Amino acid sequence: MNASDVMVTSVITVGPDASVQEVADLLLQHRISAVPVVAANGAILGIVSEGDLINRSESETTHRKSWWLDALASNESLAAEYVKSHSRQVSDVMTREVITAAPDTPVAELAALLERNRIKRVPIVEDGRIVGIVSRANLLQGLASLKDKGPQARPDDSALRELVTRNLENQPWTRPSLINVTVQDGTVELWGIVESQTEKKAVQVLAEGTSGVRAVADHLVVRPRISGRMV
Repeated sequence: MNASDVMVTSVITVGPDASVQEVADLLLQHRISAVPVVAANGAILGIVSEGDLINRSESETTHRKSWWLDALASNESLAAEYVKSHSRQVSDVMTREVITAAPDTPVAELAALLERNRIKRVPIVEDGRIVGIVSRANLLQGLASLKDKGPQARPDDSALRELVTRNLENQPWTRPSLINVTVQDGTVELWGIVESQTEKKAVQVLAEGTSGVRAVADHLVVRPRISGRMV
């Protein structure tokens, strides 16, 4: 599943000449938390979010720094903060460095992008123009839609065992040599020794998440500790 499968294509946008008040009205009217700022040709110039409109002189919410931070700040940075909190033009308030993605970006990469950059949405851009937007809610909707898909062909037990074993070998947190995997009619049975309850749970989750697995029977044993050491 890619960005094109979950993105909203009817994106609400504004031009760089829009006013801060117009953007605030749009956010409230459509119950959204941000709007992209685009040029006449559809090229994305920036994005304005609720966070950009919080510290505003009109609503008397301008954030006041400690006196010593003001003393250390340069005149240029102080002037830039003043423009952002007092200007009525979107082009002065918007965030210019916008994180974007392409329509063929896998949803897993989008989720990582949102988490890594602590943002709530990613504009989808193709040939320099915005063609959609993906929010955290859109990713959840895409995940929920997977349950409606019909059953897919399941690999045979031998192939399934090889797949689970290979996935285990690719994980840095486990010792595959101490774990044995058997498969019968799509049911994976896990045998062997792990170092902790957390690793035991992780192995189970890995098996359950392997495509084609019908059920998992966990027989793993956590190696006991004696005087703070594994035995």
